[in-house]
Amino acid sequence: MLGLKKFFLTSRFFVLFGSIVGLFVLSYVSEVVFYVALACLLGAVAITLFDAIQLFRFRIGISAQRITPQLLSLGDENPITLQLHSSFSFPVSVEIIDEIPVQFQDRDFSIQLKLEAQEEKALEYKLRPTSRGEYLFEKIHAYSKSPLGLVCRRDSVSADEAVPVYPSVLQMKKFELKAISSIATQAGVKKIRRLGHSYEFEQIKNYVAGDDYRSINWKASSRKGELMVNQYTDEKSQRVYALVDKSRSMKMPFNGLSLLDYAINSSLVISNVAVQKHDNAGLITFSDNIDTIIKADRTPKQMNRILEALYREKEHHLEANYEKLYHAVRSSLDGRSLLILFTNFESQYAMQRVLPLLRKLNRLHLLLVVFFENGELMDFANQSAEATLDIYEKTMARRINAEKDAIIQELTNHGIQAIKSTPEDLSINTINKYLELKAKGMI
Repeated sequence: MLGLKKFFLTSRFFVLFGSIVGLFVLSYVSEVVFYVALACLLGAVAITLFDAIQLFRFRIGISAQRITPQLLSLGDENPITLQLHSSFSFPVSVEIIDEIPVQFQDRDFSIQLKLEAQEEKALEYKLRPTSRGEYLFEKIHAYSKSPLGLVCRRDSVSADEAVPVYPSVLQMKKFELKAISSIATQAGVKKIRRLGHSYEFEQIKNYVAGDDYRSINWKASSRKGELMVNQYTDEKSQRVYALVDKSRSMKMPFNGLSLLDYAINSSLVISNVAVQKHDNAGLITFSDNIDTIIKADRTPKQMNRILEALYREKEHHLEANYEKLYHAVRSSLDGRSLLILFTNFESQYAMQRVLPLLRKLNRLHLLLVVFFENGELMDFANQSAEATLDIYEKTMARRINAEKDAIIQELTNHGIQAIKSTPEDLSINTINKYLELKAKGMI
């Protein structure tokens, strides 16, 4: 009975025997056709039995093993590897069906390939999870057919495995090297020209052409007999907090992820960059209440604390309470810090309601407001109109984009740093702004 569960007939089998049935129908017209059909039937049965014996004379036909990362990164293409081994002594056509997690809602996932006799092969495919949580992989099924292709054999491998989906660790590692490098040349992460110098002295070195003459150390130059200059480095041990709004305004989906998921990924990236820059990284998440507060630190375990906290965050259906955020900042943060607020202002009115509290936060700390713009809406607004309705829709799209610009302008007028970004460029733009503020000595 177990063998029968592995046994399948292919479409080629039904075409062959269907044709033989047709010959038997024609034998009512001619007796000669009957004998031809009978010979074909016997031959087809013999070939089918031979094909089945060839496939099932091996205890294991195709063995498979799945190799997954320890965790999957939210919103990224994560590689999954299948290691296959054929025990057959002849080439086979194989269809691999991997039971991927139900969160992907892919009911037709399969991979077609050919394996030579006794061949081992590694297959790689990629999955892009769009929600955090635990993803369960189940069995791997391999359907094998010989060159005759009349019978199919199924080999199933129990490969149950639960893999958690965390905020994007891949993005964190990707931007880490770019931001830390003093000569980052790849598009996106840019080196900011320093205005003057930071306040932290590093060393005295020989003067070379291009050094700021205002940094010349005249006492050291007179002792050495040649020009010496003071060299400064980025001021360290600053506090950088990511403030993540989890209210209903962050539930808007974009390319499969919610705005909150993009903010969470960027919070992880900027926290890691801050730690690598020898600053202290912290986290505050809020909606109608304050949910998480992680004090700024740069110990080896700090990034794990932030990662675990972001993994558990969920959207809320209520409005964000900025008064509670203000009081939490007042009571929990000691010393001036850079506060990077990830939120989503859809209108100027929504921003003006919380502007007094944002100004209070900015008086105590350096506040950077990061909110979203809709890149698809911008592209739509720039398209040519072909009908009256198109003119109305594109006018409204331009009005929405103009309102976003007005929000930035008003925040800037009140001394608050602000940037808007499309979701896919959020991490890059946030890092650039952080490096700019740090280079200007504002934090």
